[in-house]
Amino acid sequence: MKALTKTDFHFPGQLSKYTGKVRDVYSLDNDYLVMVATDRISAFDVVLPKGIPFKGQVLNQIACKFLDATSDILPNWKIDCPDPMVTVGWRCEPFKVEMVIRGYLTGHAWREYKAGKRTLCGCPMPEGMVENQKFPEPIITPTTKADAGHDEDISKEEIIAQGIVSREDYEQLEAYTRALYARGCEMAAKMGLILVDTKYEFGKRDGKIVLMDEIHTPDSSRYFYAEGYEQRQAAGERQKQLSKEFVREWLMANGFQGQEGQHVPEMTEEVIAGITDRYVELYEHITGCKFEAAEAEDIAARIEKNINTFLTR
Repeated sequence: MKALTKTDFHFPGQLSKYTGKVRDVYSLDNDYLVMVATDRISAFDVVLPKGIPFKGQVLNQIACKFLDATSDILPNWKIDCPDPMVTVGWRCEPFKVEMVIRGYLTGHAWREYKAGKRTLCGCPMPEGMVENQKFPEPIITPTTKADAGHDEDISKEEIIAQGIVSREDYEQLEAYTRALYARGCEMAAKMGLILVDTKYEFGKRDGKIVLMDEIHTPDSSRYFYAEGYEQRQAAGERQKQLSKEFVREWLMANGFQGQEGQHVPEMTEEVIAGITDRYVELYEHITGCKFEAAEAEDIAARIEKNINTFLTR
């Protein structure tokens, strides 16, 4: 199985290229963005040394599905998906925060809770909770959007006080975040899943708030299987989940948490194939569709051809 970990395209009207942790974003004619979801994978804000075959296709196709399924809540940046790994959309002015919403005490929130903290980004977390327990109400725990390195937790009041986002815009972002999460939970429930937590990125286009980037993918979200959730909680067992958390857990079990002096453990073919299988499994569970792997003999050539065909239209 082949993985695409790097692109170097040159499209008509191309102004610049931005390389993120996972996506390569090409700016065209000051108005459009071509976002390529590569097979790179990151954890603890570190890009791992090997790619995961079909991961980019899974991410892009799930994101496209959910962008379409939430366009009645607010407008989004998507124009079209000309290739299984590509979305073309409108350029927006991004807000410098990511809106993280958590319905359950897990992942980063649990690690903070276990360390004794009872507030996260200014949101109180009740005493006496256990890992993976549902919050009485979902909490919004935003992070600053770092161009490089680690994103940092930040509270609503700090965001407003520092002028990162105006109070009016921030309160609208919160309302959109809750509405998007509710829709994601509804869709997940129909597929026998629980949308545990997720994050959204927003921007502005023509003065209006727009949903950007990916949505409800395994890179931005965490899912539990609904069947057996209560029984596993009562027995103090680990939840069966579909998310990137299993990659983080594998790294932590092998002594890596992205800290200075630590080294990424060896990514064997078996480990890589296992991660691909988990991504495909999530795609099929969350969409209810059989995963159809795109032609992968020369992935870059296929993508370039499909994008150029779209641009000529």
